[in-house]
Order: sequence, then C-alpha cells, then structure tokens
Amino acid sequence: MDEPKSLDRLFKEKIFRIPDYQRGYAWQKIQLKDFWEDLINLSGDRSHYTGVLTLKAIDSKEISDNQNEYWLVDDHSYKMYQIVDGQQRLTTFVVFLQAFIDFVKQLDDNSGKSDQDIYITDSLSIEAVISRYLYKTKPTGDRYRTYKFGYTEDNPSYEYLRHKIFKEDGSPLIEETLYTLNLREARLYFYEQLEELYSESRINGLQEIYKKLTKKFLFNEYVIKDEFDVFVAFEAINNRGKKLSKLELLKNRLIYLTTLYTDEELDEAEHQSLRDAINGAWKEVYYQLGRNDKKPLNDDDFLKAHWIMYFQYSRKKADDYIKFLLEEQFTPQRVHNIIVREVAMELPEEELTDDEIDDTDFDNDIDEATDYDENPVDKLQPSEIKKYVNSLKESAVHWFNSHYPNLATGLSVEEINAIDQLKRIGMGFFRPLVMSVFKNEKKSQKRTQLFKDIERYIFLVYRLNQSHSTYRSSVFYNASRGLDRSEITLEDIKVKLNESMEYFFYDDGTFYSEPFYDYLKKKFNRGEGYYGWNGLRYFLYEYELNLLSQSRQKKVSWEDLRKSDRDKVSVEHVFPQTPTDNWKAMFADMDEEDYPLYSGSIGNLLLLSMSINSSLQNDNFEDKKEPKFDDAGNKIRNGYLDGSHSEIEVAQHDKWTPTEVEERGLHLLNFMEKRWDIKFENDEAKKALLFPKKKKELAEGK
Repeated sequence: MDEPKSLDRLFKEKIFRIPDYQRGYAWQKIQLKDFWEDLINLSGDRSHYTGVLTLKAIDSKEISDNQNEYWLVDDHSYKMYQIVDGQQRLTTFVVFLQAFIDFVKQLDDNSGKSDQDIYITDSLSIEAVISRYLYKTKPTGDRYRTYKFGYTEDNPSYEYLRHKIFKEDGSPLIEETLYTLNLREARLYFYEQLEELYSESRINGLQEIYKKLTKKFLFNEYVIKDEFDVFVAFEAINNRGKKLSKLELLKNRLIYLTTLYTDEELDEAEHQSLRDAINGAWKEVYYQLGRNDKKPLNDDDFLKAHWIMYFQYSRKKADDYIKFLLEEQFTPQRVHNIIVREVAMELPEEELTDDEIDDTDFDNDIDEATDYDENPVDKLQPSEIKKYVNSLKESAVHWFNSHYPNLATGLSVEEINAIDQLKRIGMGFFRPLVMSVFKNEKKSQKRTQLFKDIERYIFLVYRLNQSHSTYRSSVFYNASRGLDRSEITLEDIKVKLNESMEYFFYDDGTFYSEPFYDYLKKKFNRGEGYYGWNGLRYFLYEYELNLLSQSRQKKVSWEDLRKSDRDKVSVEHVFPQTPTDNWKAMFADMDEEDYPLYSGSIGNLLLLSMSINSSLQNDNFEDKKEPKFDDAGNKIRNGYLDGSHSEIEVAQHDKWTPTEVEERGLHLLNFMEKRWDIKFENDEAKKALLFPKKKKELAEGK
C-alpha cells in the first residue's frame, strides 16, 4: 500500500464505479456533519486521513466499445475500478463537490457565465474542476458525458445521481428510494453550509475549503489483486469484522478533540496529560468490563448507564445517549466556533419493530423527565473532558460491582447479599442509581439499606401490583444524577421510593392487594394460577433462603433455576395438573373443574433442588418424597426428603390434600408479609389470594 493520496491525485486518470452488490448511499446528518466539521476544522499544513479506499481493477477487455467509458480507456490513459470499500466517503466527496459547483455558479458575479468562464482561483475554472473530478464530455460524435464516479447502470441510484445531482439533461422517470433521498439531502446540507461559509468569509473561504478537500483529505489506495475473489473481500470488510462500539467511537472522538486545542489553550504537557487521562480511563473501563472473562459486560450498556447518571436523562429514543455524546456534548464545534448551519432535512421515519418499541423508555410520568440541553453553545473546556473521563474511570469499578458483587472487594456480606437480591429480581432501570450509590456513598451500611429498600420497591410495585416496567423510571434515573452531583441524599431517594408506592397502600398502612388479586384471577382463568406469576421463582427462592438461614447447606442455586426458564421444571406442582386416580382420591371432596384452583395455588408449588423429568410429576405423594432411580440404579431425581429445604419441609406431611395446600399457602403469604414488611387488609384478603373453591371477593373501595 502506497503513501496516502489526496483526492486530486486519486482521481487522476481513474474511473470509479460502485458495483451492484453494494448498497446505496447511506450517510445521513450525523455523518455529513462529521465530514463538514473535519473539513472546516482542518488548519495550517495538516492533513486529514480519511481511510482506506479498496478497489478492484476492471480489465479494459471487459469494457465493450458501446459503453460510455470505452473512449477514455481505449488508449489506456484511463483505468476503471470497482469500489469495494469506501464508497460512502467517495460519494460524499463528489456530492459535496457538485454542491460547491452549484453554489459558485449562482453567485451574482457569475450570473450568465459559462463553466469555462467561472473561476474558483485565478487559474482554476469550474469547467476544469468538473473535468477533473466529475465527468468528461466526449469531444466528438454524440458528445455524451462519461462520469468519473458513479453507479453501475443496474444500481437504482444510477439515474438519480446523473440527473438529479450532476444535473444531466433529459431526466427520465426516476423512482426515489431511501438512498436517493440521502443523496438529495446530502447535497442540500452541503449547499447550505457553503452558503453560511460564504456569508462569513466570501470567496476566500470557498477557495480555502476547496483546497482542503482536494489536497488535504487523504486516502490509502488499495487495489485487490486479480487472484482475490472480490465478493469475499467485500464480505470480509463489511460483514465479518466487529463494528466499533459506541464506547470506542467516543474514545476516538475525545482523542480527536484534544488535537483541536491550540498551544495557547493547552501547552504540550497539558495536551499530554489530557490524552493520558482519556487513555487511562479507557484502560480501566475495559479492564472492569472484561474482568469476568466468562461473562464480560457490554460496553454500550455501561456507557448509557453512565450517561444517565452524569447527564440529564432523556426518554426520546433508545440511542439518544450516543447522539447526545457525539453530536451535542463532545463535538469539534464546541472546541472551536466553526461554521455549522442547522439545516432542516427531510429524513425517512423508520417504523419500529415490536422489540424496539419494548426497548424504548416510555412511561406515563412525562412531566417528571428532565431533558438535556440539545444545543450546548458554551466552549468545551479541557477540564470538562478530564472530569468526564475520570468519572467514567471511577464508575466502571462500581458498574462491575453491581453485576458481580461476589468478585468485588471491600463489600460486606450483607451488602453482597443485597446486590444479589437485586440481580435476581431484576434491577432494570435502577442499575444507574445502584452505580451512583456505590460511587457516592462511602458507608456500606447505608448503601446496603438503600439496596434493600429498592428491592422491596421492585417486588411490591412490579411483582405484586404488576405496574408497567418503566413506572416512575424517570424519577430514579434523575435521582442517580442528583446523587452524583450531591444535590440529593440517600434519605431523599428513600422518600421518593415511599412516595412512589403510596398508591399501593390504604390510609391505615395495610397493603392494597386488589391489583394482585385481579392479576392472579386472570392467571387462574387460564389454568395457570401462581405458576404463571412472574414473581414466582424469586419468591420461592427467597423462601428457600429463609429456611436456609436455619441450616448449614445451600441446596438450590439461582443460576440453576435460570437454566430451566423455558419449561420451568425447577418448580413443581405437588398436586399435579393432570392427577392420577390416586391423587383424585386425595381430592375426592373437590369437583374436577376446581382442580386448577389447587394445582396452581401458591401452597402447592414447590422449589426443587434440581430439575425433574416431567414424566415423573404425576407420582403419588409418598413416591415423590422418596428419590427416584432408573433400572441401572442411577439416581434420576431427588426425593423431597433429600431435596431443597422447601421440599424437606413439605415432606414432613403424611398426606397432601386441599387442607395442606391451603395451610401452606397461608404460611407463604405470612412469610411474604414479614419478608417485605407489608400487612394485608385482613385474613379474608389473604385467603382470597389463595382462590379456594368458594372464593371470597375483596371488599370494594379503599
């Protein structure tokens, strides 16, 4: 690979074609803005490295004499190439150049002049620019244009680029697509930026920008040899490599910004110090993210959580954080007062898939969300960059601790257990707050108590009352930022938790269980009962841990429970869903239509110490208490008597009838009251949650 080439060298005696296997022009505003800012920021004798342009030479023998390119390559003065990689950047260059030509031609001084009479500099005419970079006109015969850059004829953007961008006459009916829209909007964007530039610096500004573009934007040119399969090369470049993460993009941006500060703003030592701070922060971040090499943490999840904690939260779109960081907060525009006009562009609005809709932060607390300033105009100080990267560096440790407390250092056993509980129940949108608590509260005891308060909130609000998963999310997103900025305390956060739960309690402090009852009623109507409750495993596991506190041996692993999420065989119906005659005899007083009220009751569901084969679930109660073996004497499953502590407890019963189901159900609801510090309205309300044969409705009203 030769040394980097400027565009005026790159276009010398070459014809570039975008082959049919390439997609169309995909750049939109964020990429166009970056291109313009790179160009306008370039100063002095410095050059801007644009990347590698990968080409595949087309043998002149493959160009027939009826092709427009034939007359240029016939005498071997021109060579024709397919663009394998780099077409987006090269397309941007020619679209920019056409916008430049259009703008210069419409200036008052050039009104009525031909291309050969309009000069950019004393010796460079518009005609010469067009001939060098855009197209050459055949001097004889039909005098048609041969474009130096363009699509192959079977590409949908072929006609649009010729007639709508390069202004060739005789425009046919053109079907516009997303890609042609991008071409149109790119030309509009650059035209208006040039208009703004001209209003500030007149013709000198245009001359300077042209010189930068053609002389200072450099490519490495790489031509694929004939023996290489061009399609394989294209896939290797575009599909097989891992794309840069947003965290990687941010680091590159910050490093770039350090180069924009003048010597008056930062001396050599300060430049190096800032760059070292960025590199040091990313070294620590990547260490923490990959510290558990078996389950490394996601780069972008951390970056988004830190953004929520460090900047003001916005619920606009899932990728709002990276747009803010790269387009608003850490931009070259904030380092230097460059000329960038805000251009209104028509952009396609993509329809969201169901998954994308689910991932969008949305709740009904719109008045509680605090949006960031979308257009910061104050100068970005080096100290602001250093403060931000230092926060990233420090926060990475706490992000890791929130995911893997058992691998953390300096945490008490009680605090590790509290974080483990949050992990099991699902922290959801509380994770940025947990990271902020770790970062800003030095006392383990206070942190632990707040973690327990959060766990209680999640269980009551989302597992019992079945509130929307983002209910009050903005309150606690913003609380993470408030805590990080020392604007609120842990006590203030506890107040917010309690205020957000006021709706779920009567005035006398008893728990309002009707939403939970209504939710369960739907589950029972579908034949699931508590087995379909999204809090079942967590609840039964917490009960198992409560029994474990009185024993020495842990018999159930949460990870093992998660492995069987699909079939849920780690939770068993003691009285089976399809009872045998033996079981029916034990439930003889019940109508068969009422069996689901007992098989799906909370008192009938049992956490197993290991998965069980579903074919064994109909065994009678006595058989279930004993371990099972196959014909070879190999143990298939534990019996209740040597199973989990919950199993052992159930195995103490001599029989299993509706009475035992109801008694154990009440026992578990009593545990629920004690464990999560609530009190149901009365005993009748608790019994109603068991859905006995004669269901007693809850009293109406609060």
